[in-house]
Amino acid sequence: MSQPYKVFEDVYMVGSSDISHSMDCCVYLVDAGDLVLIDAGAGKSASRLIDNIQALGFQPEKLSAMIVTHAHIDHIGSLHDLKELYGVQIIAHKEDAEAIETGSKVGAAYYGIKYKPCIVDIKIQGNENKLKLGSHEFKMIHIPGHTPGSVAIILEVAGKKVLFGQDIHGPYHPNWGGDPQKAIESLIKLREIQADILCEGHYGVIQPEESVTDFIQGFIDDLR
Repeated sequence: MSQPYKVFEDVYMVGSSDISHSMDCCVYLVDAGDLVLIDAGAGKSASRLIDNIQALGFQPEKLSAMIVTHAHIDHIGSLHDLKELYGVQIIAHKEDAEAIETGSKVGAAYYGIKYKPCIVDIKIQGNENKLKLGSHEFKMIHIPGHTPGSVAIILEVAGKKVLFGQDIHGPYHPNWGGDPQKAIESLIKLREIQADILCEGHYGVIQPEESVTDFIQGFIDDLR
C-alpha cells in the first residue's frame, strides 16, 4: 500500500484507494494549525487515516473539522467514527445534509457497507461561503450536478490556488443524485477558477493550471 504524502504547502493526501482502503475516495488533510479533513473515505479505514495523519507528523487530536464535498458513501463513511473519537465538526451543504444525517441515497448498499449516520454541525447554504478554520480561509462553492449539495473548496496558500473539486469525473447519473445539465454549469464554474492545483476525488492531484483546465474541459465535452 502506498504512503500518505505532502501535496503542497499545508496540503496532504492521507487517504485513497491505494493509501487507506480500496473503496476510499482521495482524502485530503489541510494543516491550518487546527487540522481540517476534506472527506473521510468509505468507512473501513478510520484507523488507517489516523495512522496516516500521525505518519506525517501530525496529532489526530488536533482534527477540528471535516468538510464533506458530497454525500456518497466513499466520501462520508468514516465521518461518524472520527467525530466520535475527536469531536470534529462536520461541515456540508444543506442540500446533502439530510443524506449524511439519515443515510438515504448515499450508496452504502452498493459498496456493501453499513453506514453510520451522523449530525452535520454546520450546514452551508447558497452558492458561495467562506469559512475561517484555523489559520486558513476555505472558500466553498456550490457545484450541483454530481449530487444536489456537492461543493468544491478553494484554498489560497503560498501564492497558489488549490481546488478540492471532488468527483469532477462524475458520474452524473440521476440514480446517484446527478443532473447532467447542472453538472455542465458547475464544471464551467470550476474551469473558470483557473486553479493551479486540483485535488480530485479519485484521480488524485493534477497540476499545473493548464492540465487542470484540460482535465475539467474534458468532462464538460463528455456531457455535451
